[in-house]
Amino acid sequence: MKRTMKWAIAALVLALLVAGAMRSIGARKAEQARLAAAGSASETVVELAPGDVVRVARRELAETLPVSGTLRAVDSAQVKARVAGELTGLSVREGDTVAAGQVIARIDPIEFRSRLRQAQEQADSARSQAEVAQRTFDNNKALVAQGFISKNALETSQSNLDAALSTHRAALAAVEMTRKSLDDTVLKSPIAGQVSQRLAQSGERVGIDTKIIEVVDLSRIEVEAALAAADSVAVRVGQRATLQIEGGGVADPKSGERTVGASVVRVNPSAQAGSRSVLVYLRLDRSTGFRQGLFAQGTIDVGRTDTLALPLTAVRTDKPAPYVQMVVDGRIEHRAVEPGLRGTADGQALVAVRGLDEGAVVVAGSLGPLRQGTAVRLAPTSAPAAATVAAPSPTAAAAPSARSAP
Repeated sequence: MKRTMKWAIAALVLALLVAGAMRSIGARKAEQARLAAAGSASETVVELAPGDVVRVARRELAETLPVSGTLRAVDSAQVKARVAGELTGLSVREGDTVAAGQVIARIDPIEFRSRLRQAQEQADSARSQAEVAQRTFDNNKALVAQGFISKNALETSQSNLDAALSTHRAALAAVEMTRKSLDDTVLKSPIAGQVSQRLAQSGERVGIDTKIIEVVDLSRIEVEAALAAADSVAVRVGQRATLQIEGGGVADPKSGERTVGASVVRVNPSAQAGSRSVLVYLRLDRSTGFRQGLFAQGTIDVGRTDTLALPLTAVRTDKPAPYVQMVVDGRIEHRAVEPGLRGTADGQALVAVRGLDEGAVVVAGSLGPLRQGTAVRLAPTSAPAAATVAAPSPTAAAAPSARSAP
């Protein structure tokens, strides 16, 4: 009897303990549910204005390549000394205008005139010797016909005549060479243009190939630009480019634009040693007001492509891989993308993207970074542009937006 009573009391105590534990667990779950509901109700929802989202759309992009280079005159020439001597009569300076064939300076010709007289005298002497050899040959030829001398003597006179004639011709060639050296003492500009450099002074003794002045013709100017080998494949002669010249350049008198159009006129068939870059030459549409050596930069239009594109600013690069901030089911999702061709459309810089579907809604780059999973709500005017976004939950809809204090 006593043992039965003890077992009954123990069972009652155990039942009370179990009931208390179940009640405690239930209360804890209720508290957690209440806290979760309170947290959900206080979650911040970012309201996106119409300008804060963009839709992935198929666009026709103008394919462009960035290009930069230096302005240079199409026609330029360096006037060099062709003979050594004392430089005289050099009066032009940087900025002076010269005409084609204009005499720029002279090399002192006294020495070359003396050499010319010497060569001429030697040629006259050789001519006299050739005449004597000719008369001897003619006499020997008559004597052989009469049988007074042998044919060997005639052949000897023939050889002497040939040698004398060769000496005379060599002397005449020396006269021509000396005369050319005398003519080379007069330095002329090969082209019309302006003097860009003066590299010698009057009275200075100069050697052969010494640079005297440099002349440039600014009526035609081109840009010499270096492109990567991979980019140069898409460049063709005749493609158009838009350039900006260092310092703003001179405005077009008709349009007032400070940018200048250009055309690709040549592509170097060889890559540069070391850099492996390819030189491309672009001819400016107008050259008024520009100078050789100025820096130019712009873009070359290499074609057009129809592709899925986004504004360039919408693709973020603050992570190791490029990504976009997509709006999916009322929350922000960071989606990795593969940027492709860059171009322009309607004056806006766009980039082709892979990894997104047409019509996907992406946060514009002007809004800044948002954390993964951030709740968002689209303003009514932006709802049509975000057709793929589900409406937020009633609890989230009742919460205040991030544009006002929570």
